[in-house]
Amino acid sequence: MKKKLRVMVQGTASDVGKSVLSAALCRILTRDGYDVNPFKSQNMSLNSYITPEGLEMGRAQVMQAEASNKEPSALMNPILLKPTSDRKSQVIVKGKVHANMDAVEYFAWKPTLRQEIANIYHELEEKSDVVVIEGAGSPAEINLTTNDFVNMGMADIADAPVILVADIDRGGVFASIAGTLMLMPEEHRDRVKGVIINKFRGSREILQPGIDKIEEITNVPVLGVIPYFTMNLEDEDGMSRWLTEKREAGAIDIAIIRLPYMSNHTDFNSLMLHEGVTVRFVKLGEALGRPDVVVIPGSKSTISDMKALRASSTYQGIIDCHKSGARIIGICGGYQILGKTIVDPERTETEEEYTEGLGLLDVTTIFQPEKNTTLTAGEDSLFGKKVKGYEIHMGVTTANDEQLAPLVRIEERIGGTLNGFDGTVAEGGRIFGTYLHGIFDNSCFTNAYLNEVRREKGLPEVLEAMAPEDFWVYKNKQYDKLADLVEANMDKKMMYRIIGLEA
Repeated sequence: MKKKLRVMVQGTASDVGKSVLSAALCRILTRDGYDVNPFKSQNMSLNSYITPEGLEMGRAQVMQAEASNKEPSALMNPILLKPTSDRKSQVIVKGKVHANMDAVEYFAWKPTLRQEIANIYHELEEKSDVVVIEGAGSPAEINLTTNDFVNMGMADIADAPVILVADIDRGGVFASIAGTLMLMPEEHRDRVKGVIINKFRGSREILQPGIDKIEEITNVPVLGVIPYFTMNLEDEDGMSRWLTEKREAGAIDIAIIRLPYMSNHTDFNSLMLHEGVTVRFVKLGEALGRPDVVVIPGSKSTISDMKALRASSTYQGIIDCHKSGARIIGICGGYQILGKTIVDPERTETEEEYTEGLGLLDVTTIFQPEKNTTLTAGEDSLFGKKVKGYEIHMGVTTANDEQLAPLVRIEERIGGTLNGFDGTVAEGGRIFGTYLHGIFDNSCFTNAYLNEVRREKGLPEVLEAMAPEDFWVYKNKQYDKLADLVEANMDKKMMYRIIGLEA
């Protein structure tokens, strides 16, 4: 019988780098010839992905699956919570919508999930040489330990050794390590077999006395000190940095409206690869400036976000940008917002049945109870390029004007009905909406679109042969760079002994 091996990555807090370091371990183990699968029992995120079966899961485990050279599976993330308001979340179980619940309802229901989580984990374990398990938040959140199946509760289910990740960049790293361990009961402290200090800037020599002291205090070895790095990865922990960091101005300025319930901001990572392009997120109420392109992104609560947009100065800002010549794009919920009307007859999202949109596209969206979740591929109508991506939406959008062209002629739709077309194009492509998440990951399409902007601005075009590679090819190389960095700054032999492998 195959020996079942696993390791769990937990953190002293959120945003310490658990997702990325889990991905690094997945790629290191995979490159060494092991059959690896990632697992996270519960994710809370507005960024999700659709598997080939049409099931929804969190993007962090998609990243880790890709690092493991695996097709993403909902088994890797059986529970996904997608906030729909300040108090409620859509609860997705094994890739399908279960219900909308507030925190009290969910915590009352949570104990019934533990055995199901255990069953799903063991099913995945049977298919693996090693499972790399990611925790959530911190195991020291002592108000959440009852019925826990995300951190130490999950380590108990899997009988997993735990690696604790701490972020030195935010300060107080040694206190956070010691404090986290102190707040654990002894049986859980015993599970922690090593610590990784992440996001380090400076001299390891100066840090070493602190490492020696924390090892003495906790009796837990520091397995590695990972230098601060930035890579274009689709990790949840990097979301705050990606949304707020300032970038050097480029020749093409793309402004993305940061909606309150914005989802799938990973749609825009690939734009950063294109020459002379600046991508910036603009909060509601902030001045838009003079962008070349305005993008309204996906939304988990389209009607709420439309109301918030209408109540802010950004509403008129988008209209003014359009009048002054900016191109306008809407993706998924943003596509719905671009239209004239949004109708929710069964009150799927809010108590409002009817909402007016921006009116820049002559389309109507009608919400339906069933969510559309598909992998989609086809050819775009603007440039004749092959495109692929995924759809996650509860609305059906229809053009009111038969003269409006669709954006994509669909050739394949895995997980849903093949109905021919996606999206709507107006004003010769100056405005378009689409349900296709990941459309910019298709480099030839994106380069052709950006060349339209370059021509208008009198800039030289970029030949298709000189355009960046498709984003999924680029990401695969990033995983190797990540693995190289972590492997060079970690005691790999000790890590493998902790897992139960021969180094």
